[in-house]
Amino acid sequence: MRNPLSDTIVNVKPSGIRKFFDLVSEMDDAISLGVGEPDFDTPWHIRDEGIYSLEKGRTFYTSNAGLKELKEEIVHYLKRRCAVEYDPVKEILVTVGGSEGIDIAMRAMLNPGDEVLIPQPSYVSYEPCAVLAGGTPVIINLKAENEFRLTAQELEEAITDKTKLLVLPFPNNPTGAIMEKTDLEAVARVIIEKDIFVLSDEIYSELSYKGDHVSISSLPGMQERTILINGFSKAYAMTGWRLGYACGPAEIMEQMLKIHQFAIMCAPTTSQYAAVEALRNGDEDVAKMREAYDQRRRYLMHAFKEMGLECFEPYGAFYVFPCIKEFGMTSEEFADRFLKEEKVAVVPGTAFGDCGEGFLRISYAYSLENLKTALEKMKHFITRLRNESCR
Repeated sequence: MRNPLSDTIVNVKPSGIRKFFDLVSEMDDAISLGVGEPDFDTPWHIRDEGIYSLEKGRTFYTSNAGLKELKEEIVHYLKRRCAVEYDPVKEILVTVGGSEGIDIAMRAMLNPGDEVLIPQPSYVSYEPCAVLAGGTPVIINLKAENEFRLTAQELEEAITDKTKLLVLPFPNNPTGAIMEKTDLEAVARVIIEKDIFVLSDEIYSELSYKGDHVSISSLPGMQERTILINGFSKAYAMTGWRLGYACGPAEIMEQMLKIHQFAIMCAPTTSQYAAVEALRNGDEDVAKMREAYDQRRRYLMHAFKEMGLECFEPYGAFYVFPCIKEFGMTSEEFADRFLKEEKVAVVPGTAFGDCGEGFLRISYAYSLENLKTALEKMKHFITRLRNESCR
C-alpha cells in the first residue's frame, strides 16, 4: 500500500505539553499546574444568554463571518479598550477560538518559502501553523535578561528579503512577558521600514498587571499591516465555548473568510450570542478575575523568593517562568522527577521552544489553596535537590 500520509504533517512534532497532561490523568492525587485554563466558571449572565439562545431555538448557522450583533460589539470593545477602530463588515471575522484565526491568517498570507518570524518561548501552535501554510519559520530566541521582550535590534537582525510576517505573542504564553508602548513603538519602526506584516496574538490582553494593554495596531501606520487575534477564552473564562476573532485589512480578511467558509462554515451560534453578553456586560467579571490572578501572581513571586528560586516578574497572562538551571538538569528531567516524586505537574520550558531550556512554565489559573499545596511540595523538592548536590 502506498504511504497515506503527508510528509509535512508527519514531520510536525506533537505538542510538548500533552505528555504531562497524559501522565497526570493516570496518577491519583496529582496536582497539575500545567493547564492554561481559568479555574473560574463562565459568569452566570453569560451562560444565561447562551441558554436563552437555545431556548429560543437559535440553533441555525450564522453568517460565515459571524453575527452582525457580535461583530458590532467587538468594534465597540476594541475602540474603548485598544483605541483602534474596525469596519464590522469588512475587517472582522468571528473564529473558532483564537487558534483558528492564527491558522487561517497564515494560510491566507503566506506563499511557499515566505519567512515567518516567531519569537520564542511562545505558544506551541505558531510554528506548526507556519509550516502547514507553506511558510518557513524563523525563530527569534527571547532572553531572560530582557524580560523575554522582543527588542527592535533582535527583530531587525532576523529580517531577510524573504521575511513576510512577524508573530507578536504578547502578553506571552508561557513567560508572562508583556510589551509596553515604548517597546512596541521601537518594533513598529522596524516593521514599517522593512515592510513586513504582523500577526498580533492578544488573547491575554485583559490579563495585564502593569497598566492597560497596548495593541500594536493602535500605533501610527500599523493597523493596515496587522492582523489582531483575540477571543473570549482567557478573559471571560470561556475556553470550552471555542470563540475568537480576527481583525485586519479588508483584503486579507476577505481571503481568511474564504478559508473559514470552506473549512468551518461559521463559529458556534450559541457561543456567539453568549459573547455578545460578555462584551456588553462582562467588564466587572474580567476585573474580578484579573484581581484574583494578580493576587496569585504576587503569591508565587513571594514564594519563589523565599525558596531562592530565580524568576523574573511577569506582568501578563497567568503564567510564571522560573529558572531551574542551578540544578544541573534539563527542564524535562526536572518536570519528570517533580511529577514522579511530588505528584505535581509543570510544563518544561522546551515545550515552547529550545530557548525555554532551563525554565518551567507554571500556570496560576488555579485556586490559592492548590497553589499553596503545590508550592510546598516544590519547596521540599528543590531543598532535596540542593542537598543532593552538596553530597
